[in-house]
Amino acid sequence: MPLHDTFPILIPLIILQFGLAIWALIDIFRHQHYKIGNRYLWIPVVLLISIFGPVIYFVFGRRDY
Repeated sequence: MPLHDTFPILIPLIILQFGLAIWALIDIFRHQHYKIGNRYLWIPVVLLISIFGPVIYFVFGRRDY
């Protein structure tokens, strides 16, 4: 399948990935207390594990305030 056929499908996924990563990074820098780990653990998780990193952070790392 050529790239120009799949590009319209990829655009929303790319926007979702970057949006979640930015949201998670903002949340990481705003707060200092997490359910598991610390800031130095969560930044690489969010940045290196594609779309699942931010989801993992919001499920396991973000502390409910």
